[in-house]
Amino acid sequence: MSVVAESLEWGVRRKPIVRDVSLSVAPGETLGLIGPNGSGKSSLLRLLAGLKRPQSGGVRINGQDIAQVSRKALSRQVAFVQQSAATDTNITVHDVVRLGRMPHRSALAGWSETDEAAVASALMRVDMTSRRAQPWQTLSGGERQRVHIARALAQTPQVMFLDEPTNHLDIHHQIEILRMVRDLDLTSVIALHDLNLAAMFCDRIVVLEAGAVRACGTPTEVLTQTLLRDVFRVSAQVSASEDADRPHIRYRVE
Repeated sequence: MSVVAESLEWGVRRKPIVRDVSLSVAPGETLGLIGPNGSGKSSLLRLLAGLKRPQSGGVRINGQDIAQVSRKALSRQVAFVQQSAATDTNITVHDVVRLGRMPHRSALAGWSETDEAAVASALMRVDMTSRRAQPWQTLSGGERQRVHIARALAQTPQVMFLDEPTNHLDIHHQIEILRMVRDLDLTSVIALHDLNLAAMFCDRIVVLEAGAVRACGTPTEVLTQTLLRDVFRVSAQVSASEDADRPHIRYRVE
């Protein structure tokens, strides 16, 4: 499914947070959102996913204005993974992931083999099958994040929005999660802090600065020494890799 945003505007108490953002994501593409803290990445993701309503502009998913789609219907197509998730309820990992099936079930429907297969597949993809019976509250922060991604996968979405999905994960699971998302047969938009991970796993990158789009293109087109200096206020060397569109950044201490 494609995602198209046109002239999105959103703010709080007259303070603009997202300013005239237009972008498009092709079916099956992985788009990265990067930018300094406070640049509007999380707010833009929520606008794209329909969790916030823009003050002007609009979002179309697969050609349909999401403002005209019910929340439940949209949840059958779109999954959102936030930075962290918490609950005081004493439930198991399996129960958490089961919640991802809610958009596909009616109030009177029983739990089906299709539901269980979706949950099992989601747990396997994030390497949490062996923890399926473990209480949620006993998990580490990184484990909780992996389960939260599994819950989103259990929705069997066609579009996934992820807000810093690698927070609290060790480097091995950061790479595994992003590789998994990239290889899924769906469209994804991922907000990331780690620029090298964005270069490794995103087909294109959008750079936000003060709520507006500063640059958009392939990792090589976007991640230049000049942009890193002007937007992120860092000095860095950007070197080419074997893949022409996958640069590597080495930061300098001056």
